[in-house]
Amino acid sequence: MRVNHNRLGAGLIRGLFTEIVGTRTSIWTLRGPVLVIAEKPKAARRIAEALSQRFIIRKYGKVPYYEIRSTPTIFVASTVGHLYTLHTEIKGYPVFEYKWIPAHIVNEEKKYTQQYLELLSKLARECRYYVNACDYDIEGSVIGYLIIKFHGDEKHAFRAKFSSLVHSELRKSLENLMPLDYDMVESGLCRHELDWIWGINVSRALMSAIYHATKRKIILSAGRVQTPTLKYIADREVERGLFIPLPQYVVTIKLRKASREFTADYTKNPVLDYKSANSIKNTVLREKYLVVRDYVTERKKLNPPPPLNLSDLQYEASRILGYSPLKTQKIAEELYLEALISYPRTNSQKLPPALNYREILNKLSHIDKYSALISQLLRETRGVLKPVEGEKEDPAHPAIYPTGNIPRALTREQWAIYDLIVRRFLAAFAPSAVVLYTRAVLETPFTGYKFTCSGISVEYPGWLVYYPYHAPSKRTIPYLLRGEKIEVVNVSVKETYTKPPAKLKKVDILKWMESVEIGTEATRAPIIEKLFERKYLENTKSGVEITDLGLGVVEVISEFFPELTSVELTRKFEELIGSVKVGTKNRVEVIEEAKTVLRKLLVSFNEQISSIGVLLSSRLGIINNYLKCTIPGCRREVAENSLCKYHYEAYKKLQELYSEWYKRKNITYEEYLKKLKNMKSTGALVKDVINHIDLVKRALKEQSSSSSNN
Repeated sequence: MRVNHNRLGAGLIRGLFTEIVGTRTSIWTLRGPVLVIAEKPKAARRIAEALSQRFIIRKYGKVPYYEIRSTPTIFVASTVGHLYTLHTEIKGYPVFEYKWIPAHIVNEEKKYTQQYLELLSKLARECRYYVNACDYDIEGSVIGYLIIKFHGDEKHAFRAKFSSLVHSELRKSLENLMPLDYDMVESGLCRHELDWIWGINVSRALMSAIYHATKRKIILSAGRVQTPTLKYIADREVERGLFIPLPQYVVTIKLRKASREFTADYTKNPVLDYKSANSIKNTVLREKYLVVRDYVTERKKLNPPPPLNLSDLQYEASRILGYSPLKTQKIAEELYLEALISYPRTNSQKLPPALNYREILNKLSHIDKYSALISQLLRETRGVLKPVEGEKEDPAHPAIYPTGNIPRALTREQWAIYDLIVRRFLAAFAPSAVVLYTRAVLETPFTGYKFTCSGISVEYPGWLVYYPYHAPSKRTIPYLLRGEKIEVVNVSVKETYTKPPAKLKKVDILKWMESVEIGTEATRAPIIEKLFERKYLENTKSGVEITDLGLGVVEVISEFFPELTSVELTRKFEELIGSVKVGTKNRVEVIEEAKTVLRKLLVSFNEQISSIGVLLSSRLGIINNYLKCTIPGCRREVAENSLCKYHYEAYKKLQELYSEWYKRKNITYEEYLKKLKNMKSTGALVKDVINHIDLVKRALKEQSSSSSNN
């Protein structure tokens, strides 16, 4: 059975449905048995509890479901995520024929879902009406829709919308059922089909290239969102690998007023060469004092941060707790299923105006760690609870907020995420903090060298009491008068070095994906993890690193599938998916456009399949019959001067930047190489080349010594 309803078909069903039942319907008015489909077993239990305290627990094998004997009879059963998957019987590529089938048929790891599907199918045959009560997002819409399509009746189907699993909200949702959300369904189907045809065709093409070169079957994958993400990481890692730090000098003065000492920095720091920096130092020491030219104090309001959306929560949990984005997402979903927080997969930074904030605070005040904070908040606000709002909105769900239900038996990690959410919620109602900034400008009396010093302190903490993780570090300077002479105690010249781009962490990758608008709140963290599962990335103590295989895949796709590494192409299709969601684009048209792009790319790929296969196989270490880079351990092919393209680029940079080092530090080439070799910030590719130069020098020296002895 193949899903192929188009926009017209969906529209006819929607129109007929609306004509029959109107736009809102109470579950209690339906005349016949009702099947309510939840996304997870815990959600099913809470829905049953919300509908009646006298529900009956039944089991199908090991799978629980719930019966409410009322008018009408209601059954509540759950899926466990997606029970259907896209599949094709066609081998090879290109492949554009596919259908939805039960996941357990083709995926051994999904065998446990079989009983859930059998139960839903059995109940669907016994019922007249169907309610999709899966999470109100694209994935939930697709999950519930496919169950209803294959086992129920779309003409008698409804959608429940809720943002938390609090009983009162669930009841309200089920008493105000909507028609099926076909635009969300179409958008979700579109995303799944795009990802599937993109992934299977490019992945099979890559694997075919390796087989063509080696006759070996190796599993590789590429994806519509994961490939540009991998390209971004590869570019950053190569940039770091080629980094050569440059020396620079920071001039700092220790000053004294009365008995208090403080420091000031030269306004034009860093100074690029030692000679100039030392000249400034000697001049200041000769002049013995500085004159205060300006002293400014300024009070600024520091407004509360907006309520959390998922990416904000992932970023804060990484910064404060060190959790990965996927770990944070999973914990947040656990808290949601316990009805402790609202739906976490949201982009919104706004709380719902109709939410009873006072009631939530009253409930939270029964938790010891928040009791005093809430009392203080209510005093500060005089009970007027108006939350700050961010710019981001989500039509489906508000920002994440605590429901007020009291946590029971949470793990330490669950408590940590819950605490962040509660504190950020409290901070949203709190007054602004007031921060005092001071800044002084001082000058040498005769030569006019300027120095600055600054201080910062919190005068009124406001929201920082509730969410202290953004509090500025206190730093003070003495009060100074314009024209006042300040004694110079000492002058230092510190040699520092330019820094490489920061090593990426998982949360940095997630933030980048969000900034370029690829992926969704729900998919970004899993996509990042998939890159690790595929051995394209690995985690180190200092951050994320790309493997030779990951770099090889990026090289191949960049050279032969450049469009697939393009953020622009990926974003374009994200926007088209969004257009399907709001009903301005047709899913079938979007899929056909993607097929056209892929067909063109695959034709080009096939024309060069031999060279692609050799390149990928060399990265995997399968073949060795090619000229390798002379750097020990490097499996990449020679590009120039017996070096691969990366090591050759590193060698060129080494030669080019020596003149700049000489100008700044006046050292020999040998000293330059030795210095770079011992510096942590020197790129790995550059160090490889330096080590190779050392090996060659030693070999030549030994050869020369041997010749002399002979």
